[in-house]
Amino acid sequence: MDLMTVDAELRVPDATARLAQFHHDGPSDYVFNQDAWWIDLGLTPRPTNTRARYVDGWSPHRYVRVGTMMLVPAGHALQFRTDGGSMASIVCLIRPELVRKWTEDELDWTDRLLEANLDVASSALRAPLLRLADELRHPGLAGAAMAELLMGQVTIELARHCAALKDAPASGGLAAWRLRLIDERLAQVGPPPGLDELAGLCALSVRQLTRGFRASRGRPLGEHIACQRAELAKRRLVGDESLKEIAHALGFASHSSFTSAFRRATGVTPREFRLRVR
Repeated sequence: MDLMTVDAELRVPDATARLAQFHHDGPSDYVFNQDAWWIDLGLTPRPTNTRARYVDGWSPHRYVRVGTMMLVPAGHALQFRTDGGSMASIVCLIRPELVRKWTEDELDWTDRLLEANLDVASSALRAPLLRLADELRHPGLAGAAMAELLMGQVTIELARHCAALKDAPASGGLAAWRLRLIDERLAQVGPPPGLDELAGLCALSVRQLTRGFRASRGRPLGEHIACQRAELAKRRLVGDESLKEIAHALGFASHSSFTSAFRRATGVTPREFRLRVR
């Protein structure tokens, strides 16, 4: 079976957008290396235990979890490992020349920034990607023109994201073991942990935790928690549980509060997501 199949594609000068299906019959280990910027937003949950390492500069044993949306700079080879499964993504390949049109200076891709971009939470970048996916899936009036405009918006938001990274603090992040503890706790079902619980888990004050997490991952901890809860919900929504059962399992007080939180994190309701996947 091919690793990737393309359901729809848009090509514009210096950029390509694809609705792609990734298939892994079993445990996989493979390398991607593109001469273009590569943005991948999962429309369905990633296969179990998807992790990656940068081939250059990282040890052979250093793998980190891949989030719902990842961004890989041009020319950086990435090695993936997964336990197997399938997923759907909106994938954009953007030539560096197009990104440089909107940026003044090259970004110094430090180890910290490379790792942070394997789990990007930018809602400004996510929104046009989701609209682009819908336009590719169900083209409307002047669909090709709309998709091309959305591709331009994605490119500008990518440039803005890089500009924000350049201005972010370069130090003060959390140790890798603390980040791992946070991710492991957020992967558990039930009500989400509070900041006090996570701070105690990491042996830090709440202030140290929130500041350090933002320096490490480039986004607020509260936003990260919301995104991780949405990912847990997505994995259950592909099954046959009722929305009420899922809301209860994830610790929401009501079906309506679950729907509101899921829509804030993903841009669609749980029912819309379930219909889209099916």
